[in-house]
Amino acid sequence: MTTSVCTSASTAVVPSTRTPAYPSFTAYVRARQPVLLRTARSLTASQSDAEDLLQTALAKTYTAWERIEDHRALDGYVRRALLNTRTSQWRKRKVDEFACEELPEPEPVAGAADPAEQQALRDAMWRAVMKLPARQRAMVVLRYYEDLSEAQTAEVLGVSVGTVKSAVSRALGKLRDDPELGRVR
Repeated sequence: MTTSVCTSASTAVVPSTRTPAYPSFTAYVRARQPVLLRTARSLTASQSDAEDLLQTALAKTYTAWERIEDHRALDGYVRRALLNTRTSQWRKRKVDEFACEELPEPEPVAGAADPAEQQALRDAMWRAVMKLPARQRAMVVLRYYEDLSEAQTAEVLGVSVGTVKSAVSRALGKLRDDPELGRVR
């Protein structure tokens, strides 16, 4: 069996645009993709998994496009394909969980703070910062959360360095006196 080989660029035929086999499928996907992606997102744990799931379901829909009689019911067909595909993926997953007598939890590190306590402290700190007047709050956030120097903070806010120093000092005093932060300490 011989295969003809094109040896000249002038004889090669290159299509200028690729036309889809089913233009109505392309139009359907463009119109309904956001809604279908929301449905896929509700079935998965992450956005990327939802996009993969939708892509697989749309590929299955594309292969069955000619067999689908009622194109008004396409959303239902694609949703069923999403659900069936997700169920198949779930059934095929590898289970790495085993029953055991003791829970395999890591030993607490000496001197390490409890993550729940750290989060409680951060939440209390933000609530206290939000109670500050807007100008002091801006200076504290720029100075300590954005890690700007006093001069940089003054430049951003259009005030003098002395103003930043005194306002931050007053704000830190209010934060030290905040009763909610006193409970966390």
